[in-house]
Amino acid sequence: MDAKTRNRYQARAKIVKAMAHPSRLFIIDQLAEGERCVCELTDLIGADKSTVSKHLSVLKEAGILEDEKRGLKVYYRLRVKCITRIFSCIEAVVQSNVEANAAVV
Repeated sequence: MDAKTRNRYQARAKIVKAMAHPSRLFIIDQLAEGERCVCELTDLIGADKSTVSKHLSVLKEAGILEDEKRGLKVYYRLRVKCITRIFSCIEAVVQSNVEANAAVV
């Protein structure tokens, strides 16, 4: 693998790694419906503000989210909305696994 190819796969891995937490997947789903402030996400997730802020920071660092400060609140939105398309593929794998496990039992 040449350096250019390695860099491309490292960039992909960074994005997938950032998404690899149930709360972060939930955040992405919520932001697909529109921007939200940290306080709204905290209520929806049911976690403390520092935990939600850390999840948002990881997603932002990976380039999945962008933010905007308005007064005392920070609002987050998806940087590229097509990121949610990966969920339908993941759901297809989950369903396939359920069916395969059911066939074994």
